[in-house]
Amino acid sequence: MSDAVIRSIEGRIGILTINNPPVNALAAAVRDGIKEGIDAFAQDANVDAIVLIGGGRTFIAGADIREFGKPPKGANLNDVIATMENSPKLIVAALHGTPLGGGLETALGAHYRVALPSTRLGLPEVHLGLLPGAGGTQRLPRLTGAKYALDAILSGRHIPAPEARNKGIVDALIEGDELLKGAVAHAQMLVAQNAPRRRVRDLSATLESPDLFAETEKAIARKARGFKAPWNIIKCVQAAVELPFDEGLKRERELFVELLTSSESAAQRYYFFAEREAAKVLDVPADTPQRAIKSGGIVGAGTMGGGIAMNFANAGIPVTLLEVKQEALDRGLKTIRTNYENTAKRGGMKAEDVEKRMALITPTLNYDDLKDVDLVIEAVFETMEVKEAVFKKLDEVAKPGAILATNTSGLDVNQIANYTKRPGDVIGMHFFSPANVMKLCEIVRADKTAPDALATAVAISRKIAKVPAVVGVCDGFVGNRMLAQRGKQSEKLLFEGALPQQVDAVVTKFGMPMGPFAMSDLAGLDIGWRSRKDRGIKSEIADALCEAGRFGQKTGKGYYK
Repeated sequence: MSDAVIRSIEGRIGILTINNPPVNALAAAVRDGIKEGIDAFAQDANVDAIVLIGGGRTFIAGADIREFGKPPKGANLNDVIATMENSPKLIVAALHGTPLGGGLETALGAHYRVALPSTRLGLPEVHLGLLPGAGGTQRLPRLTGAKYALDAILSGRHIPAPEARNKGIVDALIEGDELLKGAVAHAQMLVAQNAPRRRVRDLSATLESPDLFAETEKAIARKARGFKAPWNIIKCVQAAVELPFDEGLKRERELFVELLTSSESAAQRYYFFAEREAAKVLDVPADTPQRAIKSGGIVGAGTMGGGIAMNFANAGIPVTLLEVKQEALDRGLKTIRTNYENTAKRGGMKAEDVEKRMALITPTLNYDDLKDVDLVIEAVFETMEVKEAVFKKLDEVAKPGAILATNTSGLDVNQIANYTKRPGDVIGMHFFSPANVMKLCEIVRADKTAPDALATAVAISRKIAKVPAVVGVCDGFVGNRMLAQRGKQSEKLLFEGALPQQVDAVVTKFGMPMGPFAMSDLAGLDIGWRSRKDRGIKSEIADALCEAGRFGQKTGKGYYK
């Protein structure tokens, strides 16, 4: 018996409990323990069926990232799944938590699957520039049909258990919290019914449309530009439809190895780890106490302020949106509503959700309406003079302990903090445009920012679906310091005779979603212009455009018309 997989027996049902906290990752000891446990129960005349279940908070949540890039050891996952499929004893996988990636692939090797209704499962390998490499692309289409499997694997989304039940991925939902009890009862019922050992590999994958794969390639062409994994995933699912299972599995392996050794996947895996490291601060441990954030306030209802307000409403957090003029406030609310309505038209949310989210945004022209909020983020003009006025006013009205955040993209947060009598509560939360779409949020730690304020800013960023990256106070922080170098070279190309659209075309062809000049027009040229004025910096072409009133999309003309 392995410590990572514990064997027990209830009646005539053998139970394999995965014991590899915190998320039961598929480490070598887990793989070996499952294989050894199934082989042992197969030889036990007192066992009629086997239940595979995760101990703790989840079934297997995926591969063990500590093994990434290291020589393989222990049983191969494909061999473990083959052992499950070929077991003479019927196997039921009992799912809860987040069975993802190799976790779901392992479950697909069982003959039957049950789950708690709260379970969310999926194959998210595409986010690492990979594809499911243990039969996921071959087995899932055999349960759901090719079209649904393609969508699930290409999106890498988490599938709610009730949906999985409707699509045949899960056979039954276990109500209540008695998963083990329900799974054992389900196994006993199957034994009593003399149910067959149903191997997913023996099913046929349904092709709903003869043009499915060509149509899918066309549909993802723009979004998947610069990536390899989506195209290989399509080839794998096509193999599931057209080839015998073992040949499809071989094809999956070939395409998986191709991705594993690609520069694209290496970059995406680097991003995966970097995203998790960026929020860590050595002197602010993970258990640092946090302040409760039950409500928010936004100063400024423009492009940035409105987008930030949407992030809070999307997370179910009520937010007060402040502007100085009714016209600007009305314009900001109209833009927010239009964004939500367009999302609803595309099927991204229900029509009734538009009203629910709008109801979470309270408009105001009065600073006093911010006196009870837990977090205020200013998103006003990028000049120190305006920031000074805002923070002095917030210092007067905000309650003790409220976090005062600035969305500045490069001004000195230490200086901004000194405009208040509570510099420990002041922090930078720099969102990127459009704020309701872009995932990054730079958390700017000033010299006197309190540790609990920093920990809270990181936590609330995650809650509103952003990727927090903690940075220090420096010119442009990190994101804009990188963009500044690209911007300088791009402007030199304009001086040499290139057009904005030519420069942007090179950048988008390389794989970026937007070129530097289109991005500047979207964000607003006036933001950088005001910031440069504050710092005594010039940018000849950008300054000339702003002096001509060309601020980008907000004025209908910038680098582009």
